[in-house]
Amino acid sequence: MTALSPAHTAKLIDLLRALIDQSQATVIVPPYAAESGYWFGGGNLVQDERGTVRLSGRYRNVGDSRTGLVAGARGLECALFRSDDQGRTFTKTASWSKVDLSVAGTRVVSIEGTALHRRSDGAWELYISTEKEIAYPAPWTDFQKPGTGVWVIDVLTAPSPDAFDPAQLSPVLNALDRPEYLHVKDPVVFDRPDGATALIFCSHPFTWASSNTGLAIRPAGAQSFAVAAWEMVSRGAAWDVAATRVTARMPIPRLGNFADLPPAAVYFYDGAECLRDHEQNVRARRRPRGYSCEEIGGACFGWEADFPALTRLSPLEPLFVSPHGTGVSRYVDVLTTADGLLATWEQGQPDGSQPLVSRFLPMTDVARLLA
Repeated sequence: MTALSPAHTAKLIDLLRALIDQSQATVIVPPYAAESGYWFGGGNLVQDERGTVRLSGRYRNVGDSRTGLVAGARGLECALFRSDDQGRTFTKTASWSKVDLSVAGTRVVSIEGTALHRRSDGAWELYISTEKEIAYPAPWTDFQKPGTGVWVIDVLTAPSPDAFDPAQLSPVLNALDRPEYLHVKDPVVFDRPDGATALIFCSHPFTWASSNTGLAIRPAGAQSFAVAAWEMVSRGAAWDVAATRVTARMPIPRLGNFADLPPAAVYFYDGAECLRDHEQNVRARRRPRGYSCEEIGGACFGWEADFPALTRLSPLEPLFVSPHGTGVSRYVDVLTTADGLLATWEQGQPDGSQPLVSRFLPMTDVARLLA
């Protein structure tokens, strides 16, 4: 299929910048402390037929994955929330600790990204990525830091979001036989036109040197996923060379200049130039780099018919950077409703914390920006 025209690209970027407007963000879920190392996010939004908005995510307390669990608690708690006022306010409805998620005799040592998904048969799924007390495969065992494990993805299934039982966790994906993608986490789940379910995931190698985006598919009627691509989109050439981690898929509204185009979507991603903080030259232009787990935001474009082929909308610089702290702006998710687009993301604050913030863009504004 032909590339998106420069005019359409400019309109789309205008829409994305208006949606993820750092100055207009509202805190909806604060972390447990207003200081560095405390976060909430890493989940998504789903709206049911009654209009109730469900939100998943994880609380993270201070800690450093580079040095092991002795540095702090890190991924602390998986939580679910609901909103009965179109996403303006949220109330916690369920939460599970690392102990709660330690089933089948394997201890969970940290919790990361989650994804709620409503299946076509009406059942609900909650995908959870956890770091489990699992040894690295030989001959890479000496790369494992004391107190750490291996990241995998599991799923809970229930008739409603209020009926999830952590004792029923089932395995979905691991990469124990692929050390170059050893750690898999941060699921993004959505349905395909052919009835299949797509699972986009983040991976890190046994060395934790980078972060990639992979894709697994569960065909219609099947019970399990199979990896379709370990690298669905390559890492970038500039600011996102160390990490390209897709966090959400947003179908582009068929409005304005996009009304007559084939179906397409935006794929938000977290990027980083380096997985370690590094010094900048004081006489040169300073720029947001992203470091360690402090990613900043970009986006890709993809025609539905060409999935999973993607084109970067942010090849040279990020689109989304917090004006505060380290500039971290990550884990974007977008819910499309009849009234507009509801976006959430983790945003760095002056105190160093990262609450979940939101921004609602009415569909009238979406139509104006795409016109």
